[in-house]
Amino acid sequence: MELLAPAGGIEQLRAAVRFGADAVYLASDRFGMRARAANFALEDIPAAVEIAHAAGVKVHVTANILMEQGDLAALPDYFCALDAAGVDAFIIGDLGAAAIARRVAPRVALHVSTQASVANSEAACVWHSLGASRVVCAREMSLDDIARMREEMPADMEIEAFAHGAMCMAVSGRCLISSYLTGRSGNRGHCTQPCRWSYTLEEEKRPGEHFPIEEDDRGTFIMNAKDMNMLAHLDALRAAGVDSIKIEGRNKKAFYVASVVNAYRQVLDGAPVADFAPELEAVSHRPYGTGFFFGEAEQAPNYDGYEQQAMHVADVVAADPEDRTIVARCRNRFAEGEELEVLSPRVPITRVVVRNLTWLPDPTESDPDPAPVPVPVANRSCGIYRFTVGTGVGEGAVVEAAGAGAVAEVSAAAATGTEANAGAAAVLEAGTNVAADAGASDAAAAGADGVLATRVGTGITDFALPAAGDFLRVRRFRRSARSGA
Repeated sequence: MELLAPAGGIEQLRAAVRFGADAVYLASDRFGMRARAANFALEDIPAAVEIAHAAGVKVHVTANILMEQGDLAALPDYFCALDAAGVDAFIIGDLGAAAIARRVAPRVALHVSTQASVANSEAACVWHSLGASRVVCAREMSLDDIARMREEMPADMEIEAFAHGAMCMAVSGRCLISSYLTGRSGNRGHCTQPCRWSYTLEEEKRPGEHFPIEEDDRGTFIMNAKDMNMLAHLDALRAAGVDSIKIEGRNKKAFYVASVVNAYRQVLDGAPVADFAPELEAVSHRPYGTGFFFGEAEQAPNYDGYEQQAMHVADVVAADPEDRTIVARCRNRFAEGEELEVLSPRVPITRVVVRNLTWLPDPTESDPDPAPVPVPVANRSCGIYRFTVGTGVGEGAVVEAAGAGAVAEVSAAAATGTEANAGAAAVLEAGTNVAADAGASDAAAAGADGVLATRVGTGITDFALPAAGDFLRVRRFRRSARSGA
């Protein structure tokens, strides 16, 4: 199955490509359903396509809003520009827009958006007759529904299905509540998410006296849908005939994209679900469910908010293996002596301890070469910091010998063919052998201080420095609630 990832901006695009997406979907600054995402200027699309194609990753562009009469005149030039940029597919839900796209840009594949609510084989056949090569099935379909549709639709037509991320309470996202309450249409890309708001009951003869609908005296989030999480059911999706699984999240940051893509990539490639399910708890999310795939979708009526088990604290800019230093861009607070986890593509999570934390000020006209400043805490948003990689037990590393099973597990990961995986496995295996032969206390002196510890079976292993493009996080539980106002 294809792994299709969101790219709300250039940082998210790079993260999706680096962490294993087979394809990305994005929007220009017009006609997309996520108007609040950073998105891409039309003139920037060719560069985005070049980045993706260089890694063998396809680019799908959304033009899936509800088209109005005034939109039609701009569509031919828009689709032609995207065609010239080299995009691989359009995601469209409007028949008129689809007709224009096929007429002016026949090279580009036509994928039918979930906004079209394709929920049966006859609808799929009609779209196929109009030139569509893929349908994004209606979110209300069960796996049984998808399997039956697969049997009766054209064999050369693909099925794409959402597998992870936020769900709407509306039919395939076609909701009128935002437009009615705020004047901002979700069908035009400006949803204010009123289905997440807190609601109370008011009796007309008792104005101002509010009654909770159920359970919570603050009100109930009666329309609040659970986030989807199908990591444990990828085989079932494949068996139903799904060709591409889609991660929702074009309003999400690059760290979220990297974390979720990495988890799905690893499991698609054969890693145990149990090793990477915790990765989906680490990122910001609502309570998880499985949508309509196995029956009626569940709501989360008692709480609208997000929780996460880990906080993204920095992006790795550079790493020097010789002096064991990392240069990173600060995203959230972290401190001297704190243990950070490193999210790298296609390898287990590693851990490093911050030593000799130093702020690297930006050059200014008055001080073009500012001196580094030792600091106890990194807390300047987007500031650049440098630190030395230490260990959790002080400067003299003590290595906990990894079991043979852990070595075999990481060595098997190296068989995927990436240099990073092979190097990581070699370091882990070397450190383990040294620790076993010489004793843990002598491991660092024997050159195994790159291995700090291994937690077998959790998917978290400590053995190597990160690289540019990796993400640093700290175990810091956070829960946020909102009233919806």
